[in-house]
Amino acid sequence: MESSGSRRARRVTPLSVASIVEAALEILDASGEGALTFRVLAERLQTGPGAIYHHVANKQDLLAIVSTELMQSAVAHVDDGVDGIVELRRLLLNVFDAIDAHPWVGSQLAAAPWQGPVMTLFEAIGVRLDALPVPARHQFSAASALVNFVLGVAAQYASAARVTSDRADLLTSVAARWQGEQYPFTSRVSAQLADHDDRQQFAEGVDFLLAGIRGNAVP
Repeated sequence: MESSGSRRARRVTPLSVASIVEAALEILDASGEGALTFRVLAERLQTGPGAIYHHVANKQDLLAIVSTELMQSAVAHVDDGVDGIVELRRLLLNVFDAIDAHPWVGSQLAAAPWQGPVMTLFEAIGVRLDALPVPARHQFSAASALVNFVLGVAAQYASAARVTSDRADLLTSVAARWQGEQYPFTSRVSAQLADHDDRQQFAEGVDFLLAGIRGNAVP
């Protein structure tokens, strides 16, 4: 007969989507997407996998929910009452910070652009573009350019999260491989790769895109 001390502890509070998301986020941030299984999640929540399936259909559904909540938080924390371009820039930098803090989310953004996380981002960008004097015929292209730029960065972060090398060592190694006569431009800028700041580079890229949008912000 199993002793009471050897039995798995059970939850004393009702299970909810919010508690599942919170536990899943802790696992994802600590160990990455590969570590998130419903068995591990059930142990963390002190319940059975069946109880989780009652709230969430599957792992992909759960990843989409967690990623969407992160994107919603990122796009919501933008100061109102400032220049529309400035507000859009802050929004995009908030999204970068969310990806930087949770590198695993990059694979979710890049792999399923039709799902909630990317739709949340696209809508937030679109609403702010709509508030600018950007002609309607240019809004889809402008929003797509900004979203695709973010997705490219997200994919890079997701890839880097799977690499065990130290970032500085990795970039130095890549910069060394960039050097050579076959690719003169790439060779010339390779030194900038080794010690560049990711956030600053992202911000500069955003500024290039927003300058083009501002230039087209006419009736």
